[in-house]
Amino acid sequence: MNQRLRHIGYGLGDMSSSMFWKIFSYYLPFFYSNIMGLSLKDAGIILLVTRLWDAVSDPMMGVIADRTQTRWGKYRPYLLWVAPLFSVCGILLFTCPDWQYTAKLIWAYITYILMMTVYTGINVPYGAMLGVMTEDSREKTIYSSFRMFFAYGGSFLALFLWEPLCNAFGGYYSQQGWFWAIVVIATCCLMLFVGCFLLTREQVHTISTVSVGNDIKALFHNAPWWLLIGAALCFNLFCTVRGATVAYFFADIIPPETQLSLGKFSFLFYAGLFLAIGEICNMIGVATCVPIAARWGKKTTFIGVNILLAILSVVFFFIPITTTGFWLMLLMQVGISLLTGIMSPLVWSMYADVSDYAEYRFKTASTGLIFSSSSMAQKFGGAIGGAATMWLLAAFGYITDSHITQAADFAGQPTQALACLRYLMSFIPAGISLLAVIVVSFYPLSETRMRDIEAQLLTQRSHD
Repeated sequence: MNQRLRHIGYGLGDMSSSMFWKIFSYYLPFFYSNIMGLSLKDAGIILLVTRLWDAVSDPMMGVIADRTQTRWGKYRPYLLWVAPLFSVCGILLFTCPDWQYTAKLIWAYITYILMMTVYTGINVPYGAMLGVMTEDSREKTIYSSFRMFFAYGGSFLALFLWEPLCNAFGGYYSQQGWFWAIVVIATCCLMLFVGCFLLTREQVHTISTVSVGNDIKALFHNAPWWLLIGAALCFNLFCTVRGATVAYFFADIIPPETQLSLGKFSFLFYAGLFLAIGEICNMIGVATCVPIAARWGKKTTFIGVNILLAILSVVFFFIPITTTGFWLMLLMQVGISLLTGIMSPLVWSMYADVSDYAEYRFKTASTGLIFSSSSMAQKFGGAIGGAATMWLLAAFGYITDSHITQAADFAGQPTQALACLRYLMSFIPAGISLLAVIVVSFYPLSETRMRDIEAQLLTQRSHD
C-alpha cells in the first residue's frame, strides 16, 4: 500500500474522534446547562467525576491492547470492533429524555461514562498505532501531522455545521435539533473509523516480555513520561477552557445577529464560525509542525509556542466589543489556532518518543499503556477545563435558564459574570500556557538523545 495513503488513512481515525471530541468539549457544557436544564454545579461535577473512571479505564485499555494479538495486529482491530458503539454512545449522550430532574441527572452520568469508556476503547489503540507503524522518529511526526491535519478538518466540519444542523432539525434551543444533529455527526464518525481500519497497517511487531505489574512500575519510573503528561494536561486544559467558554461568550457578550462585512459580502458572527475558523488555522499550523520541529527541535518548539499562546491570550482581554473589535477577535483566534495546530502533532510525536525511550530503558513494549496516558491527559484536561469553567460561571452568578435568557425582558448577565467570561478567554488560559512552559523545560528527550535511542533500539530489536 502506498505510504501516503497510509498517512491519509491514519488521519481519518482522528478526523472521526475530533468531530465528536470538539462537540463534546465546546458544546456539551452548554447542552447540559441550557438544553437539558441541569445546574452549572451539577453539570461541572458530571464532567469531573466521570474522569475518576478514566483514570482506571485508560491504562487498563492500554494494557489490554498491548497484549492483543490478531492477524490485523495489536491495535488496529479495535478501530473496527468499537466504531459502531462509538457512534451509538455519542447519540445517547445528546439525547435528552423528558424526565424529572434527578432522572435526567442520572441519565447524564450514565451516558457520559459510557461515551468516555467507548472513547477509551477506540482511541487508546488508535493512538498506540503511531508507535508501531514506523520505527523512524521523523516519520512518526509526519504520521502525527497527518493525524492532526485531518482531526482539525473534521473539527472544522463539525463545528461549522453544528448550529446550522441544530436549526435545520428544530432549532438551536431545541432538544430535537441537538439530537438529529448528533445523529448526522455520528454516522460520519462511523464511516471514517472504518476507512482508517482499511487503509492502515502495523509495521513494527513488538511483544512485551514483562508482566503487567512491571509495565506499570516502569511507567511510574519513566521521568519523561511524567513531564510530558503534565505538559499535555496543560495544553488540553488551555484548549478546553477557551473552547468551552466560546458558546457562553457569544451568547452573552457578542450582540445577537451580529454581522461582519467583507467587501460586498456580509456574514453572521457566531460561535460556530469563530470555532470553525480556528480549526482551519489549526490545519495550517499542523502543516508547519514538521519543518518547525525539524529546525528547532520538539522541546524548543513546545516552549516557544506556549509563550506566544500566553501573549496572544492576554491581548484578547483588551479587545473592545465593537465591529473593529470583532475583527480583532478573529485575528487573535487565527493566531492562537495556528499555534495550537503546531502543538497537537508535536505532543503526539513526543509520546511516541517516550514509548521508544521506555522500550530502550526498561525493555518493555508498553506502547498502548503509554499512549493511554495521552488519552487520559486529554480527558482530564477536558474534564478539569469544562468543570472549572462552569463552576466559575456559577460562582460569578451566570444565569443558565435558556427560557429566561431568550425572553424579551431579560436584562442580561450580571456584570461579574460577563467579566468572568472575558477572563476565561484570556488571562486564565495564558496562565495555563506559562505553566506548560515550566513543566516542559525539564523534558530530557532531545533530538540527539532520540537518535541515540533509535540506534540502540534497532540493535535491541534485531536480537529479539
